[in-house]
Amino acid sequence: MAYSDLEALARIIKCEAGGEGENGMKAVASVVMNRVNITYGEYAKYKTVKQVIFQPRQFVCAMETVGGTYNAQNIYNMSLEQIHWDIAEWAMAGHRLTNLGSALWFFNPYSDTCKPNFPSAVGSFVVRIGDHCFYNPTAAYADT
Repeated sequence: MAYSDLEALARIIKCEAGGEGENGMKAVASVVMNRVNITYGEYAKYKTVKQVIFQPRQFVCAMETVGGTYNAQNIYNMSLEQIHWDIAEWAMAGHRLTNLGSALWFFNPYSDTCKPNFPSAVGSFVVRIGDHCFYNPTAAYADT
């Protein structure tokens, strides 16, 4: 499907953080937009929302199959509500959660604690919002 950047962002917000409340959804939107706007490191070559979202192996919700099995929770199966559009527009207008910093990564650890680094030494824990841990780039990220 040919989604606009706005619709792709609204869909990834719903899929990745639909159950995380408004701040959780804004945090995910902020990560996507931080990747769009970063000027160094491996993400610097991805300049649009769709390029970021559909970068291989970055967002499980952007994959139709995971480990050879159909992934039913993907952006193609999301039914959007007005809040998803509103948060996508908010993020695309340049807004970010202030406690998030310049986070480029998030994940659900399925535990009460967040790892100090993710996905490796290139990301340093900054904040937990709902079930997700968020990570800012370290100096090592610049070399990716």
